[in-house]
Amino acid sequence: MKTAGKTASALAAGRRKEEIAQVIGRMKKNWQLYAIIALPVMVLLIFSYGPMYGLQIAFKDFVPTRGFAGSKWVGMKHFQTFVTSYQFGRLIKNTLLVSLYSLAAGFPAAIILAVAINECKSKWYKKTVQMITYAPHFISTVVMAGIVIMVLSPYSGVVNNIIQAFGGERIDFMANAGYFRHIYVWSGVWQNMGFNSIIYISALASIDPTLHEAAVVDGAGRWQRIWNIDLPGIASTIIIMLIMNCGHIMSVGYEKILLLQNSVNMSTSDVISTYVYRIGLQNAQYSFSTAVGLFNGVINCILLVSINKIAKRVSETSLW
Repeated sequence: MKTAGKTASALAAGRRKEEIAQVIGRMKKNWQLYAIIALPVMVLLIFSYGPMYGLQIAFKDFVPTRGFAGSKWVGMKHFQTFVTSYQFGRLIKNTLLVSLYSLAAGFPAAIILAVAINECKSKWYKKTVQMITYAPHFISTVVMAGIVIMVLSPYSGVVNNIIQAFGGERIDFMANAGYFRHIYVWSGVWQNMGFNSIIYISALASIDPTLHEAAVVDGAGRWQRIWNIDLPGIASTIIIMLIMNCGHIMSVGYEKILLLQNSVNMSTSDVISTYVYRIGLQNAQYSFSTAVGLFNGVINCILLVSINKIAKRVSETSLW
């Protein structure tokens, strides 16, 4: 029995060594591929996973002079303070409204644009439309916010000039909290719609053209072919992109909102990210701001896992 056991363990060890040797051999054979991904992996480890060590200050009263280890442990104190604060409901509401509005307006816009470009027969017209719609994505956030403020200026803005030309009164859009979400969302749709459509255009290009040819022979019109061939053909891509977008529902970038924000529209423009920036960097409440940011990240993670599970049950398409 002992001999048989030793033989089995020796065989298992031999197989492991053989598998390790095969892996090393594949890595040597394809070293160029590993060299290509080495830098992105290092960037991810250093700038995404490395800073996670500092999340411990969300559970401490962090004092910079004492460092992470020397600061007093307070447990869930900061989380309780945030959840019970009078600003909690307003921040959650504003974040969800801006995110869901952006998703509802921007997500289908990219798909519609991709289908429209795919249906263009003229190559020069298609390339012109693509160039025009892609270009705004490469405008910096600061410049974009400046353009929005100038266009909507109550004194010299193009929009107000048009309103006045038709007999209306000039409107100070940026000083009206009710307009903020519309300004933020639709300027974002204009800026990112073209760039976001690239992946759908690529997915549409992979659809077998013989399907369209057969549909034309059967008498199907353009709308019928879009509905029954194009959209089902990119359905898996749409689901994956929807899952990824839903995983960022609570993560509204603070840069653009901060640039468009003022004391008058604060009631609708103040979201979790701008709140974290304000209390963390301006007020130096490092532990509290970290706790709020961690709370936001956990909610996003829960949403991503939940929506992925729902998508897997409904459509059998998911991230994992």
